[in-house]
Amino acid sequence: MSGPIGRWVVVGIWIAAAILLNVMWPGINEREDNAAADLSDAYPSVQAAQVAEREFPGDGGQPALLVWNRSGGLSAEDLNQLAALTESLEAEPLANQEGVLPLHQLPAPARQSLLSEDGSTIVLPITLDEAADTDGLKESVEQLKERAVSITGGDPFETAAGTSELSARVTGPVGIAIDGGALFQNADVSLLIATVVLVLVILLLIYRSPILAFIPIVAVGFAYLVISPILGTMADRGWITADAQGISIMTVLLFGAGTDYCLFLITRFRQCLTETTSKREALKDAISGSSGAIAMSGLTVVLSLFTLLLAQYGAYHRFAVPFGVAILIMGIASLTLVPAMLAIIGRASFFPFVPRTPEMEEERAKRRNKPVSHQKRKKDSRIGRIVTERPWTVVIASLIILGGLAAASSQIRFTYDLLSSFPSDMPSVEGFDTIAEGFSPGELAPVQVIVDSEGKESDLAARLTDLSFVDAVAEPETGAENANMLLYSVKLNVNPYSNEAMDDVAELRSTAETALSSAGIVAPDQKVWIGGQTATQTDTRAATERDTDLIIPVVIGLISLLLLAYLRSVVATVYLIATVVLSYFSALGLGWLILHYGLGQEAIQGAIPLYAFVFLVALGEDYNIFMVSSIWKKSRSLPLKRAIREGVGETGTVITSAGVILAGTFAVLATLPIQVLVQFGVVAALGVLLDTFIVRPFLVPAITRLLGRAAFWPGRAPQQLEEDGKTSEIRA
Repeated sequence: MSGPIGRWVVVGIWIAAAILLNVMWPGINEREDNAAADLSDAYPSVQAAQVAEREFPGDGGQPALLVWNRSGGLSAEDLNQLAALTESLEAEPLANQEGVLPLHQLPAPARQSLLSEDGSTIVLPITLDEAADTDGLKESVEQLKERAVSITGGDPFETAAGTSELSARVTGPVGIAIDGGALFQNADVSLLIATVVLVLVILLLIYRSPILAFIPIVAVGFAYLVISPILGTMADRGWITADAQGISIMTVLLFGAGTDYCLFLITRFRQCLTETTSKREALKDAISGSSGAIAMSGLTVVLSLFTLLLAQYGAYHRFAVPFGVAILIMGIASLTLVPAMLAIIGRASFFPFVPRTPEMEEERAKRRNKPVSHQKRKKDSRIGRIVTERPWTVVIASLIILGGLAAASSQIRFTYDLLSSFPSDMPSVEGFDTIAEGFSPGELAPVQVIVDSEGKESDLAARLTDLSFVDAVAEPETGAENANMLLYSVKLNVNPYSNEAMDDVAELRSTAETALSSAGIVAPDQKVWIGGQTATQTDTRAATERDTDLIIPVVIGLISLLLLAYLRSVVATVYLIATVVLSYFSALGLGWLILHYGLGQEAIQGAIPLYAFVFLVALGEDYNIFMVSSIWKKSRSLPLKRAIREGVGETGTVITSAGVILAGTFAVLATLPIQVLVQFGVVAALGVLLDTFIVRPFLVPAITRLLGRAAFWPGRAPQQLEEDGKTSEIRA
């Protein structure tokens, strides 16, 4: 990679791979599947949906709730127009349409009964195909809007809600899906541009070299051109399922993690250029000196991401392969393409601050008739001296800060409310608010209680109605294939997406089983199915908690094995893992304090802890590996105290730069109007900053200093240990 021919061959291979793969294979964006299920058939809500689809086809599919509102009350003319709309939809169905409330067939009194108590609001449900993806749903809603505009003579979807003018909003599962997809779709380009600009600006500010700033960007760009068709063909063959949200986040974070790996090598190369006049020898030394740490860091992240394959929840499972493959290929690019580019550009990569050896500086000064500046280059740093001279003070102070923040994580409240992730002016949110004002909030997504009555009478409807959290229970529907199958549509008096509503699902099931048992039905637990969005969210919470409890220990175990194999030290492995885990909980705690008390958020999404853990522990360990590997190498020829000083000083700039860039990348996610990404971005950025400015420069080296030769156990300890300025020989 550093030879006169090899460097061009490497670059040529990457260019050829980028071109050929994109010509032969589809890009990942062409094979996105945004309708993939998150829950398997093993979950009760999925089983209930299957029963509902078979026995109650009119209640299957994805409901779009069309909310009409006029603050002064809907007029008879308004209702006539809405009746004309339903008649049109029945005569000429929308794409993916399966059913619609036949308002045009109802007499005037029946229409009036569908209005809210103040007469200002009516909800028209339209059922769309269960298999339709977000694009299909959007197409149907666009057709619906065009039909409504042509019938009403205005555009109620653009009219402000809650005014004297007729307004309409699409909410419910379909509206939420469309709004969620639109948020990510609109964010794709802006996220990418913001990330690239941020990385360039930070690199320019830190290294003040325009050429150097573009090298990581070019490397990440080529890596993505290879990653996209590889993932695309994997999706094309059914090996993976890729959704828009995961691919968007992957593309953005690839710049953060990829730039980190590039900087590890670039910084080492610059240092070597000050020690030898041959750029080729400098590059060879840089590769040999940093490739192990880069490969180990990349492998840590890749394996951590692949543990998400153990997840039962689809969103986590789909996340694993695209991210794992992306980081793997990026790691390869940082060890091949980046060295080849550095070999081609040479010292000019750092223009205008070109690194030179002292002899080169002297010769250059003579040519320019200027005095030689003999500037001594420091190998250690002030932080390195602090952690070696006052390790107990550093450890205690760090533990107080991180421990205090970690304690705040115990106060976090979690939510699985999808609507809480959306801006308040999104149509689905406005529609829900309108329903909540005029009706019971449970109108948005009724719970389906399905039972096999075996032809026996029961008091299930009365029992359900008596529950404190139930607002109304509709008359039961009879199954299409089995007349003994009954469906009770239960409207709650709380937000059906809230934790409170999810907690009530168990009581609904218990009530139904009790009613069947009282009616003389054997094994009632096998004759009850609870469906609907609330039940789905309940199973989502259960799946998330199960995946979190499983994956976190597996990630810790895998990283521990990798560290043990790389460092050959049980003691170092233990405290490196412990410090990163402590940093993770500190990030959660600090993130909660900012999100809750600073931004006024009542809860954070339940997916945040697992996503944050996988990224923060893996990426945080990257920095530890890079620094500790430097200390380990220096300890072979230097006293440990001196090795720590120089190791901290040598890696300080690059890790700080990498940490700031990675934290900035995460922070870009926090600029989006999607609360789950705001929360993830804040927590992840804070975690990276804590690792960068507390754990890596202070806590880890201070612990290493306190442990001394014990830090290497049972591996080979350094042969020298410095005590009170004196050097004494120690046998390993």
